[in-house]
Amino acid sequence: MGSKENEFDVVVIGSGPGGYVAAIRASQLGLSTAVVEKRKALGGTCLNIGCIPSKALLDSSEQYAKARNGLKQHGIELSGVTLDLQAMMKRKDEVVGRLTGGVATLMKKNSVRVFTGSGRLGSGPSVIVTEEDGERTLSARHVILASGSESIELPFLPFDGERVLSSTEALSMGEVPKKLTVVGGGAIGLEMASVWSRLGSDVTVVELTPNLIPGWDLALSKQLGRELKKQGMTIRLDTTVTDAEVRKKGVKMSLESSKGKSETLEADRVLVAVGRKPYTEGLGLEDAGVAMENGRVVVDERYRTSVEGVYAIGDLIHGPMLAHKAEDDGVACAECIAGKAGHVDYETVPNVVYTWPEVASVGRTEEQLTEAGTEYTTGQFSFAANGRALAMGETAGFVKVLADKHSDRLLGCHIIGPWASDLIAEAVTVMAFRGSSEDMARTVHAHPTLPEAVREAALAASGMPLNSV
Repeated sequence: MGSKENEFDVVVIGSGPGGYVAAIRASQLGLSTAVVEKRKALGGTCLNIGCIPSKALLDSSEQYAKARNGLKQHGIELSGVTLDLQAMMKRKDEVVGRLTGGVATLMKKNSVRVFTGSGRLGSGPSVIVTEEDGERTLSARHVILASGSESIELPFLPFDGERVLSSTEALSMGEVPKKLTVVGGGAIGLEMASVWSRLGSDVTVVELTPNLIPGWDLALSKQLGRELKKQGMTIRLDTTVTDAEVRKKGVKMSLESSKGKSETLEADRVLVAVGRKPYTEGLGLEDAGVAMENGRVVVDERYRTSVEGVYAIGDLIHGPMLAHKAEDDGVACAECIAGKAGHVDYETVPNVVYTWPEVASVGRTEEQLTEAGTEYTTGQFSFAANGRALAMGETAGFVKVLADKHSDRLLGCHIIGPWASDLIAEAVTVMAFRGSSEDMARTVHAHPTLPEAVREAALAASGMPLNSV
């Protein structure tokens, strides 16, 4: 199959990190492959309105904050620092354009056909593509669903793109709001709160649970809250938005804490970031008979759905809604289709929040290990005692390493501090090879570097502390 214009071995619906990577690997394995994407630009939510533009704004806003307040400790005095928001947004768009263009180049290089339009499942299996000038049907031996996810909307705060925003609109505001309320203290909410707080907004974060970034290591969460408060954010934990009134020039919200305390909060704009849900609209899943559970597509260990020849990956299926998880799903799925042993180790998928300081995590938390009855040892090291962090002037945070008490196998690593997003990779690698805290502790690290903090935490966990007080 594959010799005819609309016949392929594999058709992928969606060109986000999971979809385009699945298509590349399928083609590399000798399967004729096509991608169906409703946007004109490839890359999905991540490249167009998610991961990449948010990181561009996070980096730009951090540069601005440092120029205004962060360089005095280094003996650098600046005056007259001003913000050109339009230039910042233009740079963000250029970064996005470069990467989406890069995906298009990868499609050509790997001989993947791209169809622009909305795709839905047909029979056979097949994919019906609704294009600008009509419909066409692509027949396929295998279809991979990779349509990603979308922001969850609150019934009493529906998105209007002007006063009540999803993360998409929060990445493209034309002016800095005087007051911004962020509903949701997870990764997306805190990252966007950081951007606009640095640029001058009076930001309040409202989180339903007792802690920011729910489900993360508790000590890390508490430290992050303290650091964000130092940066000027107001944080309301254990608090619910019970009602809201959208006005011409802002939004008035009613809040209630778990202790029964009520208050009114007004803001120019509100960002609702309470999570994401699988994007299944228009895919024809129900008509095709694809089994669903709790809003997600049910798959087996080889990513097969309940319908013969149809597969699903990424945010549509079980597991964290993360771009890098979707990528690995895509690779494994394509390999399974080609008859190979595709596999993803979901125990070693790292998670990162790109605030400053950054936070990163892999594996189990202390709370999870305690609940499971697993005996463990812990080692912790502060960046305040790390030579490179001191030289940088970035001493907030710590590294925590968790290991099995009996085997010393590394069970988790939790980092808050400078470039935690990069530092977590070492722990991920050790865990992927079923290594121990001693393996990490006995690995030579260059001095002075930030990764030494990871080693020092591992030394402490394995009972061999050197520079811990």
